[in-house]
Amino acid sequence: MKSVLESIEAPAYWGGTPAFKERFRFISPLLPPLDEVLEDYRAVYETGVVTNAACVRSFEEQSAAYLGASDCIGVSSCTSGLTLVMRALELSGEVIVPSFTFFATAHAIRWNGLTPVFADCDRETWNVDPLDVERKITAHTSAIVAVHMYGNPANVDALTKLARQHNLKLIFDAAHAFGSRRSGVPVGRFGDAEVFSLSPTKLLVAGEGGLVATSDQALARAIRLMRNYGDDGSYDPQFLGQNARMSEFNAALGLRGLRLVDGKVRRRNQVACMYSEGLADLPGVSFQKVEAGDQNTYKDYSIHVDSELFGCTRDQLAEALLSENIETKKYFYPPLHKQTLYRQFDKAALPNTDYIADNVLSLPIYETLPDSTVARIIDCVRRIQSFAGQRTFQTDPNS
Repeated sequence: MKSVLESIEAPAYWGGTPAFKERFRFISPLLPPLDEVLEDYRAVYETGVVTNAACVRSFEEQSAAYLGASDCIGVSSCTSGLTLVMRALELSGEVIVPSFTFFATAHAIRWNGLTPVFADCDRETWNVDPLDVERKITAHTSAIVAVHMYGNPANVDALTKLARQHNLKLIFDAAHAFGSRRSGVPVGRFGDAEVFSLSPTKLLVAGEGGLVATSDQALARAIRLMRNYGDDGSYDPQFLGQNARMSEFNAALGLRGLRLVDGKVRRRNQVACMYSEGLADLPGVSFQKVEAGDQNTYKDYSIHVDSELFGCTRDQLAEALLSENIETKKYFYPPLHKQTLYRQFDKAALPNTDYIADNVLSLPIYETLPDSTVARIIDCVRRIQSFAGQRTFQTDPNS
Protein backbone atom coordinates (compact mmCIF):
# COMPACT_ATOMS: atom_id res chain seq x y z
CA MET A 1 0.00 0.00 0.00
CA LYS A 2 1.39 3.39 -1.03
CA SER A 3 2.17 6.01 1.58
CA VAL A 4 0.49 9.41 1.38
CA LEU A 5 3.66 10.93 -0.08
CA GLU A 6 3.99 8.22 -2.70
CA SER A 7 0.47 8.97 -3.91
CA ILE A 8 1.27 12.68 -4.37
CA GLU A 9 3.33 13.82 -7.34
CA ALA A 10 6.72 15.02 -6.12
CA PRO A 11 7.30 18.77 -6.30
CA ALA A 12 9.90 19.89 -8.84
CA TYR A 13 12.35 20.73 -6.05
CA TRP A 14 12.58 16.99 -5.31
CA GLY A 15 12.72 15.76 -8.89
CA GLY A 16 9.15 16.14 -10.09
CA THR A 17 8.03 17.90 -13.26
CA PRO A 18 7.66 21.70 -12.81
CA ALA A 19 4.03 22.84 -12.67
CA PHE A 20 4.80 25.48 -15.32
CA LYS A 21 7.08 24.97 -18.33
CA GLU A 22 8.27 28.57 -18.20
CA ARG A 23 8.42 31.18 -15.49
CA PHE A 24 5.51 33.59 -15.79
CA ARG A 25 5.41 37.17 -14.63
CA PHE A 26 4.93 37.90 -10.95
CA ILE A 27 2.98 41.03 -11.87
CA SER A 28 1.41 41.99 -15.19
CA PRO A 29 -0.47 45.31 -15.26
CA LEU A 30 -3.74 45.45 -17.14
CA LEU A 31 -3.53 48.54 -19.34
CA PRO A 32 -6.20 50.36 -21.38
CA PRO A 33 -6.49 49.53 -25.11
CA LEU A 34 -3.42 50.78 -26.97
CA ASP A 35 -5.39 52.54 -29.72
CA GLU A 36 -7.21 54.67 -27.13
CA VAL A 37 -3.98 55.59 -25.36
CA LEU A 38 -2.23 56.44 -28.63
CA GLU A 39 -5.16 58.64 -29.61
CA ASP A 40 -4.74 60.60 -26.39
CA TYR A 41 -0.96 60.72 -26.76
CA ARG A 42 -1.29 62.09 -30.29
CA ALA A 43 -3.65 64.81 -29.08
CA VAL A 44 -1.20 65.80 -26.36
CA TYR A 45 1.75 65.70 -28.73
CA GLU A 46 0.03 67.95 -31.22
CA THR A 47 -0.62 70.63 -28.60
CA GLY A 48 3.10 70.93 -27.94
CA VAL A 49 2.40 71.18 -24.20
CA VAL A 50 3.50 67.91 -22.66
CA THR A 51 3.76 68.59 -18.91
CA ASN A 52 1.28 69.65 -16.25
CA ALA A 53 -1.45 70.93 -18.56
CA ALA A 54 -5.00 69.99 -19.62
CA CYS A 55 -4.65 66.21 -19.27
CA VAL A 56 -3.19 66.54 -15.80
CA ARG A 57 -6.01 68.86 -14.72
CA SER A 58 -8.63 66.49 -16.09
CA PHE A 59 -6.96 63.51 -14.42
CA GLU A 60 -6.85 65.37 -11.11
CA GLU A 61 -10.53 66.32 -11.34
CA GLN A 62 -11.73 62.84 -12.28
CA SER A 63 -9.56 61.21 -9.61
CA ALA A 64 -10.95 63.57 -6.99
CA ALA A 65 -14.48 62.72 -8.13
CA TYR A 66 -13.74 58.98 -7.91
CA LEU A 67 -12.35 59.33 -4.40
CA GLY A 68 -14.84 61.93 -3.23
CA ALA A 69 -11.85 64.06 -2.24
CA SER A 70 -11.77 67.85 -2.23
CA ASP A 71 -8.50 68.04 -4.13
CA CYS A 72 -6.15 65.73 -6.01
CA ILE A 73 -2.78 66.98 -7.16
CA GLY A 74 -0.77 65.05 -9.73
CA VAL A 75 2.92 64.64 -8.95
CA SER A 76 5.86 62.72 -10.38
CA SER A 77 5.68 59.86 -7.85
CA CYS A 78 4.20 58.83 -4.54
CA THR A 79 7.60 59.44 -2.95
CA SER A 80 7.80 63.00 -4.22
CA GLY A 81 4.22 63.56 -3.08
CA LEU A 82 5.00 62.37 0.44
CA THR A 83 8.16 64.48 0.51
CA LEU A 84 6.31 67.63 -0.57
CA VAL A 85 3.44 67.07 1.85
CA MET A 86 5.82 66.78 4.80
CA ARG A 87 7.65 69.90 3.68
CA ALA A 88 4.45 71.87 3.15
CA LEU A 89 3.15 70.89 6.61
CA GLU A 90 6.40 72.25 8.10
CA LEU A 91 7.05 69.16 10.16
CA SER A 92 9.92 69.03 12.60
CA GLY A 93 11.53 66.58 14.98
CA GLU A 94 10.14 63.05 15.00
CA VAL A 95 7.65 61.29 12.75
CA ILE A 96 6.13 57.97 13.77
CA VAL A 97 6.03 55.45 10.92
CA PRO A 98 5.62 51.67 10.64
CA SER A 99 8.78 49.66 10.10
CA PHE A 100 6.81 47.15 8.03
CA THR A 101 6.57 49.13 4.80
CA PHE A 102 8.43 49.91 1.60
CA PHE A 103 11.51 52.03 2.30
CA ALA A 104 10.24 54.99 0.23
CA THR A 105 7.88 55.84 3.10
CA ALA A 106 10.84 56.51 5.37
CA HIS A 107 12.93 58.04 2.58
CA ALA A 108 10.42 60.91 2.38
CA ILE A 109 10.87 61.49 6.12
CA ARG A 110 14.66 61.56 5.92
CA TRP A 111 14.70 63.82 2.84
CA ASN A 112 12.96 66.37 5.06
CA GLY A 113 15.61 66.04 7.75
CA LEU A 114 13.13 64.40 10.12
CA THR A 115 13.74 61.50 12.50
CA PRO A 116 11.72 58.31 11.89
CA VAL A 117 10.41 56.59 14.99
CA PHE A 118 9.38 53.05 14.13
CA ALA A 119 6.12 51.65 15.43
CA ASP A 120 5.14 48.00 15.53
CA CYS A 121 2.45 46.54 13.30
CA ASP A 122 -0.74 44.79 14.28
CA ARG A 123 -0.21 41.02 14.22
CA GLU A 124 -3.48 40.40 12.34
CA THR A 125 -3.96 43.29 9.89
CA TRP A 126 -0.21 43.91 9.42
CA ASN A 127 -0.92 47.65 9.49
CA VAL A 128 0.65 49.96 12.05
CA ASP A 129 -0.64 49.35 15.58
CA PRO A 130 -2.28 52.53 17.01
CA LEU A 131 -1.47 51.36 20.55
CA ASP A 132 2.24 51.25 19.76
CA VAL A 133 1.98 54.56 17.91
CA GLU A 134 0.60 56.11 21.09
CA ARG A 135 3.47 54.67 23.14
CA LYS A 136 5.98 56.28 20.76
CA ILE A 137 4.55 59.84 20.95
CA THR A 138 6.87 62.32 22.66
CA ALA A 139 7.18 66.08 22.92
CA HIS A 140 9.27 65.92 19.74
CA THR A 141 6.62 64.15 17.62
CA SER A 142 5.11 66.26 14.84
CA ALA A 143 3.30 63.68 12.72
CA ILE A 144 2.13 60.13 12.17
CA VAL A 145 2.69 58.52 8.79
CA ALA A 146 0.57 55.38 8.39
CA VAL A 147 0.42 52.91 5.50
CA HIS A 148 -2.49 51.01 3.99
CA MET A 149 -0.46 47.81 3.67
CA TYR A 150 -1.09 46.02 0.35
CA GLY A 151 -4.24 48.17 0.08
CA ASN A 152 -5.69 46.98 3.40
CA PRO A 153 -7.05 50.14 5.06
CA ALA A 154 -5.26 51.14 8.24
CA ASN A 155 -7.13 51.80 11.49
CA VAL A 156 -8.09 55.30 10.37
CA ASP A 157 -10.42 55.96 13.30
CA ALA A 158 -7.90 55.23 16.04
CA LEU A 159 -5.09 57.08 14.25
CA THR A 160 -7.27 60.13 13.62
CA LYS A 161 -8.24 60.21 17.30
CA LEU A 162 -4.58 60.02 18.34
CA ALA A 163 -3.56 62.79 15.95
CA ARG A 164 -6.28 65.10 17.26
CA GLN A 165 -5.54 64.36 20.90
CA HIS A 166 -1.85 65.13 20.50
CA ASN A 167 -2.15 67.88 17.87
CA LEU A 168 -0.21 65.88 15.29
CA LYS A 169 -0.38 65.85 11.52
CA LEU A 170 -1.65 62.61 10.01
CA ILE A 171 -0.43 61.46 6.60
CA PHE A 172 -1.30 58.20 4.87
CA ASP A 173 1.02 56.48 2.45
CA ALA A 174 -1.77 55.15 0.23
CA ALA A 175 0.57 53.86 -2.48
CA HIS A 176 -1.27 50.51 -2.64
CA ALA A 177 -4.75 51.76 -1.91
CA PHE A 178 -6.40 53.50 -4.87
CA GLY A 179 -9.74 51.68 -4.82
CA SER A 180 -9.63 50.71 -1.13
CA ARG A 181 -12.45 51.60 1.27
CA ARG A 182 -12.54 51.99 5.03
CA SER A 183 -16.03 51.21 6.37
CA GLY A 184 -17.36 51.97 2.90
CA VAL A 185 -15.55 55.33 2.62
CA PRO A 186 -12.94 55.56 -0.16
CA VAL A 187 -9.35 55.81 0.97
CA GLY A 188 -8.28 59.31 -0.07
CA ARG A 189 -10.50 61.20 2.33
CA PHE A 190 -8.55 60.67 5.53
CA GLY A 191 -5.88 62.53 7.47
CA ASP A 192 -4.25 65.76 6.36
CA ALA A 193 -3.30 64.06 3.10
CA GLU A 194 -3.21 60.65 1.45
CA VAL A 195 -0.66 59.97 -1.26
CA PHE A 196 -1.13 57.35 -4.00
CA SER A 197 1.31 55.68 -6.36
CA LEU A 198 0.57 55.21 -10.07
CA SER A 199 3.56 53.02 -10.95
CA PRO A 200 3.12 49.82 -13.04
CA THR A 201 2.66 47.52 -10.03
CA LYS A 202 -0.41 49.44 -8.82
CA LEU A 203 -4.06 49.14 -9.81
CA LEU A 204 -4.25 52.62 -11.30
CA VAL A 205 -1.28 52.85 -13.68
CA ALA A 206 0.07 56.02 -15.21
CA GLY A 207 3.49 54.60 -16.07
CA GLU A 208 4.96 56.64 -13.25
CA GLY A 209 3.39 59.28 -11.06
CA GLY A 210 1.48 59.95 -7.87
CA LEU A 211 -1.58 61.71 -6.53
CA VAL A 212 -1.92 63.76 -3.36
CA ALA A 213 -5.48 63.79 -2.04
CA THR A 214 -6.42 66.35 0.61
CA SER A 215 -9.31 68.41 1.93
CA ASP A 216 -6.94 71.15 3.12
CA GLN A 217 -7.11 73.91 0.49
CA ALA A 218 -3.99 75.63 1.77
CA LEU A 219 -2.05 72.37 1.60
CA ALA A 220 -3.38 71.65 -1.89
CA ARG A 221 -2.24 75.08 -3.11
CA ALA A 222 1.19 74.60 -1.55
CA ILE A 223 1.65 71.19 -3.22
CA ARG A 224 0.60 72.59 -6.62
CA LEU A 225 3.27 75.26 -6.31
CA MET A 226 5.93 73.05 -4.75
CA ARG A 227 5.73 70.46 -7.55
CA ASN A 228 6.85 73.34 -9.82
CA TYR A 229 9.80 74.49 -7.73
CA GLY A 230 7.45 76.56 -5.54
CA ASP A 231 6.86 79.03 -8.38
CA ASP A 232 3.38 80.42 -9.08
CA GLY A 233 4.50 81.86 -12.40
CA SER A 234 5.95 85.06 -10.99
CA TYR A 235 9.47 83.64 -11.06
CA ASP A 236 9.59 84.41 -7.35
CA PRO A 237 9.14 81.06 -5.51
CA GLN A 238 6.94 81.10 -2.43
CA PHE A 239 8.01 77.64 -1.28
CA LEU A 240 11.15 75.54 -1.40
CA GLY A 241 9.87 73.17 -4.06
CA GLN A 242 11.28 70.79 -6.65
CA ASN A 243 10.46 69.49 -10.10
CA ALA A 244 7.75 66.98 -9.22
CA ARG A 245 5.42 67.68 -12.12
CA MET A 246 3.33 65.02 -13.84
CA SER A 247 3.63 64.72 -17.61
CA GLU A 248 0.59 64.89 -19.87
CA PHE A 249 1.39 61.41 -21.19
CA ASN A 250 1.30 59.91 -17.69
CA ALA A 251 -1.96 61.70 -16.97
CA ALA A 252 -3.51 60.49 -20.24
CA LEU A 253 -2.69 56.88 -19.37
CA GLY A 254 -4.05 57.39 -15.86
CA LEU A 255 -7.28 58.89 -17.22
CA ARG A 256 -7.94 55.84 -19.37
CA GLY A 257 -7.05 53.57 -16.46
CA LEU A 258 -9.52 55.11 -14.02
CA ARG A 259 -12.44 53.22 -15.48
CA LEU A 260 -10.60 49.90 -15.00
CA VAL A 261 -10.03 50.29 -11.26
CA ASP A 262 -13.28 48.85 -9.92
CA GLY A 263 -12.99 45.76 -12.13
CA LYS A 264 -9.40 45.26 -11.02
CA VAL A 265 -10.39 45.43 -7.37
CA ARG A 266 -13.14 42.86 -7.91
CA ARG A 267 -10.86 40.46 -9.76
CA ARG A 268 -8.03 40.73 -7.25
CA ASN A 269 -10.46 40.03 -4.43
CA GLN A 270 -11.62 36.93 -6.32
CA VAL A 271 -8.02 35.72 -6.68
CA ALA A 272 -7.30 36.50 -3.02
CA CYS A 273 -10.38 34.52 -2.01
CA MET A 274 -9.20 31.54 -4.07
CA TYR A 275 -5.81 31.60 -2.39
CA SER A 276 -7.23 31.98 1.11
CA GLU A 277 -9.79 29.21 0.68
CA GLY A 278 -7.30 26.91 -1.03
CA LEU A 279 -4.61 27.30 1.65
CA ALA A 280 -6.73 27.85 4.78
CA ASP A 281 -6.39 24.32 6.14
CA LEU A 282 -2.61 24.11 5.79
CA PRO A 283 -0.82 24.11 9.14
CA GLY A 284 1.33 27.18 9.68
CA VAL A 285 -0.26 29.34 6.97
CA SER A 286 -2.09 32.51 7.99
CA PHE A 287 -3.37 35.58 6.17
CA GLN A 288 -3.68 39.33 6.52
CA LYS A 289 -6.95 40.20 8.24
CA VAL A 290 -9.27 42.65 6.49
CA GLU A 291 -11.73 44.28 8.86
CA ALA A 292 -15.44 43.76 8.22
CA GLY A 293 -16.79 46.54 6.01
CA ASP A 294 -13.37 47.35 4.55
CA GLN A 295 -12.25 46.82 0.96
CA ASN A 296 -8.68 45.75 0.22
CA THR A 297 -7.29 46.33 -3.28
CA TYR A 298 -4.85 43.44 -2.81
CA LYS A 299 -2.09 45.26 -4.61
CA ASP A 300 -0.18 42.31 -3.17
CA TYR A 301 -1.44 39.04 -1.74
CA SER A 302 0.79 37.63 0.98
CA ILE A 303 0.76 34.66 3.30
CA HIS A 304 2.55 34.19 6.61
CA VAL A 305 4.49 30.96 7.00
CA ASP A 306 5.14 29.56 10.48
CA SER A 307 8.04 27.23 9.76
CA GLU A 308 7.56 25.03 12.82
CA LEU A 309 3.99 24.21 11.81
CA PHE A 310 4.39 24.33 8.05
CA GLY A 311 7.45 22.11 7.88
CA CYS A 312 9.84 24.53 6.15
CA THR A 313 10.80 28.17 6.24
CA ARG A 314 9.41 30.97 4.10
CA ASP A 315 12.65 31.08 2.14
CA GLN A 316 12.60 27.33 1.51
CA LEU A 317 9.01 27.54 0.31
CA ALA A 318 9.99 30.35 -2.05
CA GLU A 319 12.89 28.28 -3.38
CA ALA A 320 10.66 25.26 -3.93
CA LEU A 321 8.02 27.37 -5.70
CA LEU A 322 10.71 28.83 -7.97
CA SER A 323 11.54 25.25 -8.99
CA GLU A 324 7.94 25.09 -10.22
CA ASN A 325 8.63 28.34 -12.16
CA ILE A 326 6.50 30.33 -9.73
CA GLU A 327 8.13 33.60 -8.73
CA THR A 328 7.34 35.08 -5.31
CA LYS A 329 8.42 38.19 -3.40
CA LYS A 330 9.19 38.92 0.24
CA TYR A 331 7.16 42.13 0.62
CA PHE A 332 8.49 43.67 2.85
CA TYR A 333 11.63 42.04 4.15
CA PRO A 334 13.80 43.14 5.83
CA PRO A 335 11.70 45.69 7.73
CA LEU A 336 13.01 49.24 7.87
CA HIS A 337 14.50 49.02 11.35
CA LYS A 338 16.83 46.27 10.10
CA GLN A 339 17.93 48.06 6.91
CA THR A 340 21.34 49.71 6.62
CA LEU A 341 19.97 53.24 6.31
CA TYR A 342 17.65 52.93 9.27
CA ARG A 343 19.32 50.73 11.86
CA GLN A 344 20.56 53.84 13.64
CA PHE A 345 16.95 54.68 14.51
CA ASP A 346 16.12 51.25 15.95
CA LYS A 347 15.47 52.01 19.61
CA ALA A 348 12.74 49.58 20.64
CA ALA A 349 11.77 45.99 20.01
CA LEU A 350 9.19 45.46 17.28
CA PRO A 351 8.17 41.83 17.85
CA ASN A 352 5.10 41.80 15.60
CA THR A 353 6.99 43.45 12.75
CA ASP A 354 9.78 40.88 13.03
CA TYR A 355 7.27 38.04 13.22
CA ILE A 356 5.44 39.15 10.07
CA ALA A 357 8.38 40.39 7.98
CA ASP A 358 10.57 37.35 8.69
CA ASN A 359 7.89 34.98 7.44
CA VAL A 360 5.84 36.82 4.81
CA LEU A 361 5.64 35.62 1.21
CA SER A 362 3.78 37.35 -1.61
CA LEU A 363 2.19 35.18 -4.27
CA PRO A 364 1.41 36.27 -7.85
CA ILE A 365 -1.78 38.32 -8.14
CA TYR A 366 -3.11 40.40 -11.00
CA GLU A 367 -6.29 40.85 -12.99
CA THR A 368 -5.40 38.62 -15.96
CA LEU A 369 -4.13 35.73 -13.84
CA PRO A 370 -6.38 32.80 -14.81
CA ASP A 371 -8.22 30.75 -12.20
CA SER A 372 -6.41 27.67 -13.52
CA THR A 373 -3.02 29.25 -12.78
CA VAL A 374 -4.11 30.24 -9.27
CA ALA A 375 -5.33 26.67 -8.68
CA ARG A 376 -1.97 25.24 -9.80
CA ILE A 377 -0.07 27.62 -7.52
CA ILE A 378 -2.26 26.51 -4.61
CA ASP A 379 -1.62 22.87 -5.52
CA CYS A 380 2.13 23.49 -5.58
CA VAL A 381 2.11 25.08 -2.11
CA ARG A 382 0.08 22.17 -0.78
CA ARG A 383 2.37 19.53 -2.33
CA ILE A 384 5.49 21.30 -1.07
CA GLN A 385 4.01 21.38 2.44
CA SER A 386 3.23 17.66 2.22
CA PHE A 387 6.83 16.81 1.34
CA ALA A 388 8.61 19.49 3.38
CA GLY A 389 8.55 17.80 6.76
CA GLN A 390 10.05 14.56 5.43
CA ARG A 391 12.48 15.74 2.77
CA THR A 392 15.78 17.62 2.93
CA PHE A 393 16.22 21.14 1.59
CA GLN A 394 19.56 22.07 0.06
CA THR A 395 19.52 25.22 2.17
CA ASP A 396 18.83 23.25 5.35
CA PRO A 397 21.82 23.84 7.65
CA ASN A 398 21.36 20.30 8.97
CA SER A 399 21.59 18.68 5.53
